[in-house]
Amino acid sequence: MTALELVIRARRVVSTAGEVARVVGVRDGRIVAVEPYESALWGEAADRVELADDEVLMPGLVDSHVHVNDPGRTEWEGFTSATRAAAAGGVTTIIDMPLNSIPPTCDVPALEVKRKTAQTQVYVDVGFWGGAIPGNVSQLQPLHEAGVLGFKCFLLHSGVDEFPPLNPAELELAMREISSFDGLLIVHAEDAHRIDHAPAAHGGSYLGFLRSRPREAEYAAVADVIGLAALTGCRVHILHVSSADVLPLLAEARQDGVRITAETCPHYLTFTAEEIPDGATQYKCCPPIREAENRELLWEGLRDGVIDLVVSDHSPSTIDLKCLDTGDFGAAWGGIASLQLGLPAVWTQARERGFDLVDVARWMCQTPAAEATLLHKGRIEPGYDADFCVFAPDETFVVNAATLHHKNALTPYDGKPLAGVVRSTWLRGEPIDIEAGPRGRLLNRGGQG
Repeated sequence: MTALELVIRARRVVSTAGEVARVVGVRDGRIVAVEPYESALWGEAADRVELADDEVLMPGLVDSHVHVNDPGRTEWEGFTSATRAAAAGGVTTIIDMPLNSIPPTCDVPALEVKRKTAQTQVYVDVGFWGGAIPGNVSQLQPLHEAGVLGFKCFLLHSGVDEFPPLNPAELELAMREISSFDGLLIVHAEDAHRIDHAPAAHGGSYLGFLRSRPREAEYAAVADVIGLAALTGCRVHILHVSSADVLPLLAEARQDGVRITAETCPHYLTFTAEEIPDGATQYKCCPPIREAENRELLWEGLRDGVIDLVVSDHSPSTIDLKCLDTGDFGAAWGGIASLQLGLPAVWTQARERGFDLVDVARWMCQTPAAEATLLHKGRIEPGYDADFCVFAPDETFVVNAATLHHKNALTPYDGKPLAGVVRSTWLRGEPIDIEAGPRGRLLNRGGQG
């Protein structure tokens, strides 16, 4: 048998068995053994790493909701800066959204452009979502066969003209096609009609912006998606749940056999509408950050298992597009930059509510990987990639946007104290070294590069 390349020993290892003392053995970039702390495995590798008493070995995070914007809007982010930020935040796999790049990933040639752009830039592993837009139903199965992990659609204007929304008839058509090969449709669920009839956002009032994206728009869209999923049998996922009003709908749909999952994001679990100053457009995202009571209900949705996972929805832009000079919520780009900060942001809030790191790993490692059919990601178990996050959960820091790896130094977390510091990030059994250059892989469905 080939000798182990690496053994890591830690008093605290986050696994599906809980948080336990373990020795983890690695060969050819994969975990091959997870044994008790005193196991003789410790002596079986030349490269041995013992974590400090204040460190926890977690699976590498899987962030399945990242707008890299490359190519076409690389000044907004780009694969180099995005994957460096991911690595600094303990994230070992990201999945790139199909829009905000030019071209959007809505056919196989566009996917090939995206992959060629990313190939030599990525510091972590990267998978790709395809897009479902009007007129591209014939492209969905070819994209699936080319390795995309699923398909994203909007039910209202996406913010960029080259990625238009689906109307109800087009949505049903896409769902029937995706169901035919048992793919996954991921949905930005806000109802266009209700948004169009809400008061328009303008000026610096955050409450005015909140009224422009009402809860009932989210509720109506989720109800429509559930109805069509029941009709077509399509597997669906609701992106960035911001309104707790939809949680009973999701729970009832699952009881009725609808194959539906849902996510929320760190900013919905951290911030509240009441604390956002007027003109602070760095907080603008769609759907919006809602009230404190709603935030607590989202946490209960995680506790109850109605919300399955937590991912960043990292959607950066250049600073000028945030209209900081005018503070105009109607004109500013809607998106929050947080890729590097997801783990400490969630942990800071989770520990105050009695959750532990096993819960966090389930939401941010295990379930996103399973949702995207990345079969070797998200767990510290034999057979999985040796992707690790070494995390110091009790160390605190204050966010300084200027020190983050994001291309544009603007985030609502700037100046916020957070708990938990990522000490190192490992990809397939080797620590990620930014100075050594990129060695991430591009992933297809199933997780193979």
